[in-house]
Order: sequence, then structure tokens, then C-alpha cells
Amino acid sequence: MSTQADHGHELVPRPEQTPDALRAALAVVDPGRLPEMQRTKDEAFAKAVEWQSLSPVRSWVLAWARDIEVARRPDLAARHARTKSNLEHENAAIARDALRELSGVLDEAMKAVRT
Repeated sequence: MSTQADHGHELVPRPEQTPDALRAALAVVDPGRLPEMQRTKDEAFAKAVEWQSLSPVRSWVLAWARDIEVARRPDLAARHARTKSNLEHENAAIARDALRELSGVLDEAMKAVRT
């Protein structure tokens, strides 16, 4: 678990990387995405059975841990929203910068959840 001192104000502590803990955190920070989470979880578990591999489940956990990391940290959430709004900007340079910044936000969140 991280502390508020790690990144400033956080909406919830960083959840453990289990489906139940991730779902509980998402219910607080972005409840509108719960149906998407369940759908992608079902898909990941179906692929795991089909492929006889836990890789799809591990990928699902990491993707949702990363997205929750963004949503639970107002600093990252603000950067994420700002950059997403510029991804399809008519000015190609602004769109490229937004894509680069979005990649940076997601990388920062992924590094945080992998530690």
C-alpha cells in the first residue's frame, strides 16, 4: 500500500492486486466503469481457460491496477483527462504531444503498481 505522502492526496489507498480489492477500489474512484471491469474480467478468465495460461488474468489485473492508480490519484487523473481531450486535436503537434503525455501518465501509473 502507498501512503498519501507518496503522491500527495489519494482518493483511496493503492489496492492489493486481487479482483475483489481492485473492484472495491474502482467502486470508489470510478464506479461507472464497474460493468466494463466485469466484462473484461470474464473475457480474461475465458481466455485463460482456452489458452491454459494465467497470462490473460495477469494482464487484466495489471491493466485495472494501472487504471485505478490513475483514477485514485488526482494529479494523474487530471493529466490523463487533459491529454485525452487533446488526442484528436486538429493541430497534429498538439495531438502528438497529448499522445506522448498520455503514454507518460500510463507509464507512471504502471511503475507505481509494479513496485
